[in-house]
Amino acid sequence: MSTHSLPSSSLQVRMMTPADAARWDAFVYACPAATFFHRAGWSEVLNRAFGHQTYFLLAEINNVIQGVLPLAEIDSRLFGHSLSALPFCVYGGILANTDAARLALDQAAQALARRLDVDYLEYRNLVPFHSEWPSKYLYYTFRKAIAPELEANLLAIPNRRRAMIRKGINAGHRSEIDADSGRFFPLFAANSHHHGTPVLPAKYFMLLKEVFGSDCEILSVVKNEKVLSSVFSFYFRDEVLPYYAGDSAEARDLAANDFKYWELMRRACERGIKVFDYGRSKQGTGTFDFKKNWGFEAQPLHYEYHLLRAKRIPNTNPLNPKYKLFIQLWKKMPLPVANWLGPHIVKNLG
Repeated sequence: MSTHSLPSSSLQVRMMTPADAARWDAFVYACPAATFFHRAGWSEVLNRAFGHQTYFLLAEINNVIQGVLPLAEIDSRLFGHSLSALPFCVYGGILANTDAARLALDQAAQALARRLDVDYLEYRNLVPFHSEWPSKYLYYTFRKAIAPELEANLLAIPNRRRAMIRKGINAGHRSEIDADSGRFFPLFAANSHHHGTPVLPAKYFMLLKEVFGSDCEILSVVKNEKVLSSVFSFYFRDEVLPYYAGDSAEARDLAANDFKYWELMRRACERGIKVFDYGRSKQGTGTFDFKKNWGFEAQPLHYEYHLLRAKRIPNTNPLNPKYKLFIQLWKKMPLPVANWLGPHIVKNLG
């Protein structure tokens, strides 16, 4: 996208270049509404992991960034043609410190969507922005402050879940921080297969570690040298977001799952992290109930759609009845075949 032909003192919207990445991230870190998913590194991750074209737009005046909007295009015969902020991310949308920058980025995104001839433009917002657009009220997020005192965090967890944590502690589980995703990925892939969901490629997790470094952390729960459970988390400012997880077949009976999240919270508390973000879940699912049972309150997410070629908002989530047969067949597929085929499908879902 070319820069608007305006005087140098006027607001301009253009594509981010590699030279802009540090300034982009500095703006994101300073913006109160920002999330980990607004970081510049997502452009590289989505392009290298899935081959998607990214359009990271920035608004500036005299080389001072006033707003940013990370976008990525997915063009799939099966699942449609979209421009979204941001695929594979729970939050997104426009960040701006002025109304003029917000409006300019929104107009630029809509113009880009028309030029690309997509089915729809999607913003994944924590708070409403385009209330007049069709919205999807399927996802909820779970965020909670971490108390500075470790015991206060444990006591804030309801009795039943706290008992499971103590069961894991008494069983002698220990948590370890992994240098790479080698122990995490087999558990994650097996769980995806169990739920009938195409698995993300191993390359994606390696790229997350490569691009974001120590802000991506893998914690694994081990007993007798066997990995029972593992979680892949993002750190952003004073928040921790456990984003992907995997468990062995015996993890639930051994309370390794609850112990895993407690260990993540414990370590975050000791590091001075202030917010535990349990991420999004769909209402009516087991993960939704699990997070509520930890004492977290559900907060609705506002996924807004500007429809162009599409007649209705997309419904590509596993709760859609038309995918029921596919899910059942996927569960019966040999795991090695599912792990090979899955990345070719899931890259188009976002």
